[in-house]
Amino acid sequence: MIQIAEMLPPVYSPLWDLVAQCGVTQAVGMLDFDNYYDAAPPWSYTSLLRVKNAYEERGFELAVIESRPPLTKAKLGLPGRDQEIDAVCELLDSMGRLGIPVWCYEWMPVLNWMRTSTTIRSRGGALVTGYDHSQMLDAPLTEYGEVSEAQLWENLHYFLERVIPVAESAGVKLAMHPDDPPLSPIRGLGRIMRSVDNFQRLLDLAPSEVNGVALCQGNFTLMTTDLPAVIRQFADKIFFVHMRDVAGAPARFQETFHDAGQTDMVACMRAYRDIGFDGVLRPDHVPTMAGDSNDDAGYSSIGRLFAIGYLKGIREAVYGETV
Repeated sequence: MIQIAEMLPPVYSPLWDLVAQCGVTQAVGMLDFDNYYDAAPPWSYTSLLRVKNAYEERGFELAVIESRPPLTKAKLGLPGRDQEIDAVCELLDSMGRLGIPVWCYEWMPVLNWMRTSTTIRSRGGALVTGYDHSQMLDAPLTEYGEVSEAQLWENLHYFLERVIPVAESAGVKLAMHPDDPPLSPIRGLGRIMRSVDNFQRLLDLAPSEVNGVALCQGNFTLMTTDLPAVIRQFADKIFFVHMRDVAGAPARFQETFHDAGQTDMVACMRAYRDIGFDGVLRPDHVPTMAGDSNDDAGYSSIGRLFAIGYLKGIREAVYGETV
């Protein structure tokens, strides 16, 4: 059965207790970039061991790492990329030694996930994030100028050639997160993980049992009109799931409550059941609800608790069906 997880900071916070009180025992963890010991980088064995132990001491199993060493040079093919890739290889080796099975990464150059607003009023006055590409058309290029999609594919291939053998040896699955938003270019930077076809190209680019997909539903539902069919298409290549929802199209959309977007969440849960997915999903990009802080838009505590309850409910309903 699919496991519901939450992304938790690498150092204890009250959110850990709230999530545990909701019955969640799986953690999606982060590297601890704020606390260095003995000059060991966050992706070293000793640093990751401390993070893993911290989660376990609070009753969580560390199921996924969803943060990364710096990768800008690797994505852009710049001098120094081999050193960045070496850090990824050390991370994967450390994860394998510690029994952490999935690394979620992405290939968005420089800008990562983007929004043009973090204060859109939604149901009951809750605040959500949104993106309007028309507001970005006059935005200046970044310091890296124009970067083509062909360059990104070439650099991704180089990266995968280096890291896949390490991941295979370590027994760690590589789950590629889609571009957010799934548009190209943005500020002169190409973005390649933005369509279902391109994800198939990723899988074909480096065939391996560890080369797979982080199926972030908020992005994939902007790429297709039949998300359950895409889930079934990728099937055993789905290593990790972000279950969230949006309203709109790639060029203009906003986040929604999990029960208020354009995706049939129950149909998606049925698809995960039908393909036998037994990994973890986590809610993502939740609304900021009354009484909570919008300082970390998309990740407020109360919105997460609503999402966990909703996802637990539809999971119970779907897995309890007679098939």
